[in-house]
Amino acid sequence: MDSLLSFSILGALEGLTEFLPISSTGHLIVARDFFSLSTGNDLAVDAVLQLATILALVVYFRRDLYELLRTALALVSRKSAGTAETALLISIIVGTIPALVFGLMLEDIMATIFRSSTLVAYALIAGSVIMLAAEWLRPKTLITIPDISPRRAMIIGLFQSLALIPGMSRSGMTTAGGMFLGLSRSESTRFGFILSIPILIGAGSKKAIELATSGALSSFGVELVIGSVIAFVIGVSTIHLFLTIARKTPLTVFVAYRLALAVFILIYLGA
Repeated sequence: MDSLLSFSILGALEGLTEFLPISSTGHLIVARDFFSLSTGNDLAVDAVLQLATILALVVYFRRDLYELLRTALALVSRKSAGTAETALLISIIVGTIPALVFGLMLEDIMATIFRSSTLVAYALIAGSVIMLAAEWLRPKTLITIPDISPRRAMIIGLFQSLALIPGMSRSGMTTAGGMFLGLSRSESTRFGFILSIPILIGAGSKKAIELATSGALSSFGVELVIGSVIAFVIGVSTIHLFLTIARKTPLTVFVAYRLALAVFILIYLGA
């Protein structure tokens, strides 16, 4: 397949699937296996495309991030900071710890064993079970984002760690985790997006720097730039889309797609 077309398709896939509860990494792996979307160094390309969607996340939540940064600076300089903002900052820090720890522990496995379409299929199914359980078993008494204690943030962070497995979906797991604790679907989605920013920036930057210093990115040119722009533009739109539909649309809609894709993969591979 033409190189520019491959990068464009992968960029569109990354932008569309990174923020929907259907797993972006899983889709990129499957797309390469099924449609021969060869770009040379898959890890390098994925890292750069993910940086583009991280930028989309930062741009979309720039006001929230500004308040968090201002709160952090106020606390460091021992100035007064808002109670709600301080609580949210602490929750984000605590919630980031599990994915950081497990990410470092599983880094080598993530680059090898985890890049399998068969694993993606089974993870799509496992993640679907968790998302269904969140819809069916969530508490009737709801809480809001300011009610998220460090303990609750840690639990949601553990759910985010499941997304290290391609096919689980970061947005799907954090949304489900929040719903189990009593957050509404829309509040859980919003908190999950904000929670994902530190770990995504850290992981994406680390991988991009490693690849850049090793020369792995030197073979890519305008095609990767175009793919990244596509990922960014579609990513911003997808964030808004999911936040909007999460207010009224149950996760079961996405579960149906996830299960259909998993069955297709397993049948195709004869697994």
